[in-house]
Amino acid sequence: QVQVVESGGGLVQPGGSLRLSCAASGNIDSIGTMGWYRQAPGNERELVASSTSAGSTKYADSVKGRFTISRDNAKNTVLLQMNGLKDEDTAIYYCNAAVRRSGSTRFLWYWGQGTQVTVSS
Repeated sequence: QVQVVESGGGLVQPGGSLRLSCAASGNIDSIGTMGWYRQAPGNERELVASSTSAGSTKYADSVKGRFTISRDNAKNTVLLQMNGLKDEDTAIYYCNAAVRRSGSTRFLWYWGQGTQVTVSS
């Protein structure tokens, strides 16, 4: 089995910073893209940022210049540094990873359980 676990959410004032961490573990042979999504009440889940194993990154326009994604391939981890947080960043943040399990030829998507980020004064 494969587990994806997020940590680091919480309550922060507007303009503040938070760092989210995500670790994939289990029967893993290789990980492709890892990314962060978020879902606010009443909204669809949306991509926040993603990173390929080669380090190519993608960001939602709404977070460019404020959020930074980074990953450690050796540790199967991905971080999301969030600076200049705004009220509209409030959401549940989910990590996902494209994982090829040992003995398999296919990459499958695995999701974490989510971590709440609340931006409020």
